[in-house]
Amino acid sequence: MLVDFSQASLWLTLACITFNPTAWNVAARREHHTRWLTNLCGGARQGCYAIAMAIFSMGIIRDALYNQALNDQPTASLLDNTLVRLVAGLLFMSGMTFVATSTYALGITGTFLGDYFGILMSERVTGFPFNVLENPMYVGSTMSFLGTALWHAKPAGLLITAYVWLVYWVALQFEGPFTAMIYANASKAKTAGEKQPALISKKKKKL
Repeated sequence: MLVDFSQASLWLTLACITFNPTAWNVAARREHHTRWLTNLCGGARQGCYAIAMAIFSMGIIRDALYNQALNDQPTASLLDNTLVRLVAGLLFMSGMTFVATSTYALGITGTFLGDYFGILMSERVTGFPFNVLENPMYVGSTMSFLGTALWHAKPAGLLITAYVWLVYWVALQFEGPFTAMIYANASKAKTAGEKQPALISKKKKKL
C-alpha cells in the first residue's frame, strides 16, 4: 500500500491545506468591503500585520501536520535513494528561495494582502523572482512540499503536494481578478481626482 488513507493525520493535513487560503481570502475580502480588521486593530497597517501573523501561524501548524502525516505514511523503496534525495534537496531549497525572495521583494504588506487594506504597491514588482515566475510564492511553497515528500520517500506526500497545488490554483482564480479590480478602482479614483482640479480651474477661468 503506497498511501494509508486510514490515517487521521492525512485528512487533518488536507483539511488544514484547504482551510488556510480559504480563511485568509474570506477575511481579507471582508476587510476590503467593511474594514473590520482596520477598525478592530486601530489602523490598516496594524490590521495587515494581524492577518500576516495569522497566516504565518496557520502555515506553521499546516507544516507540522504535514510532517506528522508523512511520518504516519508508508515509505516507497523506489524513492528511497540518494538521487531522489538530491532532487528533493534542490526542490526544497529552490522553493524556499522563491518564497523568501518574494517576501523580501513585496515586503510584509505586499506579501500579506495589504492591497485589501488599501495599502497599495506604488508599482508592479518585476525583479527576481517575479521575472522568473508569475506566482513565485505559491510555486515555491509547492516545490517545498514536493521536496519534503521526496526526501522522506513518501508517496502520500506526492498526493498531498498535488492537492496543495490544486488549492493554490483555485485560490489564484479568486485572488488574481480581485486584486486586479482593487488596483483598477484605485487607478480610476486617481484619474478622477486629477481631473477634478482641472475642471474647477476651467470654471474659474469662465467666471
